[in-house]
Amino acid sequence: MTRSQPRRARGTVGHAYSALNLRLGLALFGLVIMTLFAVLAFAVHLAWLGVVCAVLAAVAVVDLVIIQRRRAARHREQPGARHSLFE
Repeated sequence: MTRSQPRRARGTVGHAYSALNLRLGLALFGLVIMTLFAVLAFAVHLAWLGVVCAVLAAVAVVDLVIIQRRRAARHREQPGARHSLFE
């Protein structure tokens, strides 16, 4: 079972926990941009650059899956809690 973070633990300056909502936004941005760049690179016949951008887009998809699993775990542990972009 995936956990969002250890029970009763709070992030500190020395030991911060991931801001899942912010990571979600950044991963979505990376996915859109890298997909766009991959399409453009293939359109101008720069296959190597298109492959690099496609791989980075795939990494963003994997990150999105991990983030969503952790957000779901956080929701199960803290039902009804609202989290800001930076929590």
